[in-house]
Amino acid sequence: MFRSACRVLAFVLFLFYVIGSVRSEELSFELPDKEKMCFNEVVRQGTPCILEYQVIEGGNYDVDVIVKAPTGAILYNEQKRQYDRFEWSAESEGEFTFCFSNEFSTFTHKIIYFDFQAGEDERIKSKEDGSGPVTQLESTVASIHKSFKLTIDHQTHYRLKEAQDRSFAEDLNERVQYWSIGQTIIIFVAGIGQILILKSFFTDKRPSKAST
Repeated sequence: MFRSACRVLAFVLFLFYVIGSVRSEELSFELPDKEKMCFNEVVRQGTPCILEYQVIEGGNYDVDVIVKAPTGAILYNEQKRQYDRFEWSAESEGEFTFCFSNEFSTFTHKIIYFDFQAGEDERIKSKEDGSGPVTQLESTVASIHKSFKLTIDHQTHYRLKEAQDRSFAEDLNERVQYWSIGQTIIIFVAGIGQILILKSFFTDKRPSKAST
């Protein structure tokens, strides 16, 4: 009984140890029109990085994205993209900068989601590369961790897709309402105009008195 409890405890601690080896930041923010917003992250040399982003709401669902190295070199530069995924490895240690720009938009705000990951599962990778023996516990933890990560990624994409579709549906519904209101006003104006015109046809016009 005591050995089973120790194994479960070791399993849980090792699972949290593996999950904590990867830095991940997720954020959804509003980017006003004619504005630019940047984020900074200090990354060690040789660390693999992943930046994934998607425009959830606003305009044509597009944004300009730039990723800069600590030296100022531009690693990634895309304009008016709805979503994308960029992977790179830090050639030098320092502060990496990724900026989202909505400067090309004159009046439309954007809601943007991004996920930045720095590092990978080195502890599991070292075992899989043959640098050490892989125990059954470590193999199970690695399998569960991969399944968790895949499930989280799928759930995130489904939530983003659902949010984008909802925003599009609400925007379309608002446009249809405005169009319907405009059509209703036009129908009322045309109807009243026709009534006035028809009424003028049947109105008696008294001849003017001849001047004496």
